[in-house]
Amino acid sequence: MKAIMYYIIFLSFMSGFVVFLSLRMHLLLTLISIEFLMLTLYMIMFMNFILLGIELYFLILYLIMLVCEGSLGLSMLVSLIRSHGNDMVNSLFMMTW
Repeated sequence: MKAIMYYIIFLSFMSGFVVFLSLRMHLLLTLISIEFLMLTLYMIMFMNFILLGIELYFLILYLIMLVCEGSLGLSMLVSLIRSHGNDMVNSLFMMTW
């Protein structure tokens, strides 16, 4: 049963990584795939900590870091939309002209 759960989590992590590498046009989709990767890492750590009997205080710190990373990503998205009008990452390269 544990092997099946690890296999499912590994497949979800790999699918999130493929989405992260393939969708680099829109910043919002990239941020969503990063959040998905972080949540799958959280599930891996949770299962390992429960299996080994380790205290779960580190997971609370990880969730705090995850929330801070999400809020920073959203603030970058809002500033990009306000300055360029869209969330296309390709529009950032116009500043090099």
